[in-house]
Amino acid sequence: MRGEMRRRGIGVLVASLVAGLAWGQEVSVYGTTMAQVWKSEVPGFDTKTYTPATQFLGIDATKLGTDNLSLHLYGWGTSDLGYVKASGGKADGELTYGYLDYRFDRANAEVKAGRFAINQGGGFEQVDGVSARTDLRGGFAISAFGGKPVLYRPDDPMASKDYSYQRDFIFGTRLSWRMKRMGEFGLSFLQDGTKPAKDLTIPQPVDYTRKQMGADIHLMPTTAIDFSGRTIFDLASHPATPAGQEKPSDIAEHDYTVRVKLPGQFAVTGNFAERNYFAYFAGTTLPSLFRQDDNDKFRGYGANVSWGAPSSLQVVGDYRHTHRETYGDTTQFGGEVRWVPAEKFLTGFGAHRVNATREVVVDPMHPSYSLTHTEARAWAMYGTEKVTASADAIVQKYQDKTNPNLNGQAWLYEVVASLGYQVMPSLKVSGDLGYGKTALAKNEAKGLLRAEYRFGMAKKGGR
Repeated sequence: MRGEMRRRGIGVLVASLVAGLAWGQEVSVYGTTMAQVWKSEVPGFDTKTYTPATQFLGIDATKLGTDNLSLHLYGWGTSDLGYVKASGGKADGELTYGYLDYRFDRANAEVKAGRFAINQGGGFEQVDGVSARTDLRGGFAISAFGGKPVLYRPDDPMASKDYSYQRDFIFGTRLSWRMKRMGEFGLSFLQDGTKPAKDLTIPQPVDYTRKQMGADIHLMPTTAIDFSGRTIFDLASHPATPAGQEKPSDIAEHDYTVRVKLPGQFAVTGNFAERNYFAYFAGTTLPSLFRQDDNDKFRGYGANVSWGAPSSLQVVGDYRHTHRETYGDTTQFGGEVRWVPAEKFLTGFGAHRVNATREVVVDPMHPSYSLTHTEARAWAMYGTEKVTASADAIVQKYQDKTNPNLNGQAWLYEVVASLGYQVMPSLKVSGDLGYGKTALAKNEAKGLLRAEYRFGMAKKGGR
């Protein structure tokens, strides 16, 4: 089912590209072709080599009969040249977006139709349908969208066999108000699916539907202060909480960030986030990509301080604390130094410490373990109009070698080198080489070749 849907998506993309080339007065085509060789040596298993090839392709066609109408498409396809998946297929792909866009001459009004991504204060959604927005008087604006949610199915469709039945329709709207020289306030609503799990003919244990209301804010009272964030409320009707269990919160998410610029080239950024996974689907609005039965809670807060010297030197210090109800607490702190010794060259190094000594799992052999580790990283970049080059190295030293997820390896590292060349204004070729030791592979070598291109076409008299 998944392969069929994706093959259909690639077919739609190709057909739309051809139509756009024939129809559009001004057309821009862009894409990236990547071929990779990946050799992995996993303890206890045979050494395997993978050779995936991936193609990203997009088109922007404007002035389709009128200056206000345009067509936008983007999709990808991949095929492993040597390895066949267990499901029997070796090709994959997806139409990421493909829509017609009409912009009106007044009120900043716009209408989209097709497959598009939208963010209306509550989160990121991908929809097959229609969206519209317009400015109103007094600094107000309103937007809305509706259609069918784009469904990403797992390799095992039986794992979410009732997924498409529940998420049969999606609708969202947002009303905002902008204050001059101050900021913007918004209220949003989202209804994703009309058939909750409890209302199906055969009630299901996992509910994929959502009903949420959000409030977002973005304030910039001065050039030195930037404050933004949002709160999302869960309005869905859930089954009664079993006796003895805590009723989940009606607040799905808090997420707020403030940045303050101080004298002397100092800047301070702080963030606080809190999520109830029962209502917010593991922190994402694409729930099919994540577990739906995780009723955990997350809370995190942190800050970083940066200082930029006149001599092209920048120093950053950061701190982050997170709490997972079922896994415990994690604290990360450290810093980084970035230096630009020459106009075309920059480099940096950093070190961090992660304390995660309270990680707990249900395992009779390993009832608890630690993910505490120290990390060091160094990198360098060089670039001209024709040539770009970079090198990046990272190493981690774990405190608890008995952690079952490390396979007895306390030291992990990876080194990646890249080189690129601008063959012509519309074509750039580059390659990456990487080698390292991961928690799964004793030795892992990776090579990547990449070609990025862009070209445009216009009718006689056009650009």
